[in-house]
Amino acid sequence: MKTVRYLGIDPGSRATGYGVIDAQGSKLVYVSSGCVLAKAATFNGRLKEIFEGLCEVIELHQPEQVAIEQVFVAKNPGSALKLGQARGVAIAAALGQQLEIAEYSARTVKKSVVGTGSATKAQVQHMVSVILQLSGIPASDAADALAIAICHVNTCANSYG
Repeated sequence: MKTVRYLGIDPGSRATGYGVIDAQGSKLVYVSSGCVLAKAATFNGRLKEIFEGLCEVIELHQPEQVAIEQVFVAKNPGSALKLGQARGVAIAAALGQQLEIAEYSARTVKKSVVGTGSATKAQVQHMVSVILQLSGIPASDAADALAIAICHVNTCANSYG
């Protein structure tokens, strides 16, 4: 049975979470996770840092499939626009490596991992830790990215079997 490597991305304009997992059939194995922290003084500088950081993650881990969270409409349109731009550079980083991208709403990810679309961040973190048999609870952005990757694995499994 072939092992497939998945990258989940939780876009943010200051911290973009990433999570890498391997799937061999129904077995999921944690590979790596973390955040690309954008610290530049300008917004364009932060976008560049996100792009370069994700390019490094992709080059290092060589995922075969990428999943990213869709932008939700926030109360503040300016925040939603910035999030959309951060998401755009994340997509560009994956496309630059010829990777296809699957997109999932936050509600779909939560339902796939926790069982309810209204799960809290703490519930997502806990379930990611349980599913991947981690020794601790991952940071919030990293847990969200791992959850996105898990959701994509589950969706792919349900599509083919």
